[in-house]
Amino acid sequence: MLKQYETVFIATPILSESQMKEAAAKYSSLVTENGGEIVYEEDWGLRKLAYPIQKKTTGFYHLIEFRAEPEFVAKFETQFKRDERIIRFQTVSMDKDAVAYAERRRNKKAAATEESKEE
Repeated sequence: MLKQYETVFIATPILSESQMKEAAAKYSSLVTENGGEIVYEEDWGLRKLAYPIQKKTTGFYHLIEFRAEPEFVAKFETQFKRDERIIRFQTVSMDKDAVAYAERRRNKKAAATEESKEE
């Protein structure tokens, strides 16, 4: 039975745009290669950190929402720990309310994007 999860990870700010895209693609493909499916992905770009991590004050944020077997999450997080490009990550299991909230947020964002295109 596939459960839905949401992972946000922060990559080191010394990466170039293409290196960041490559890191995000690596984790997306890791999900699909292990029988999971990507529900949604969003690149939040370079943001200021709340506190310095490894003497860095900014980082590239990336969100991946996915469905996968519960056993996969441990493997997924091990990959983050081994990757020196990743300075922080967090994976949370989403209950039905969190899934509904995430869908509403995506729909609202899509509607806002649609309106800005029309103007």
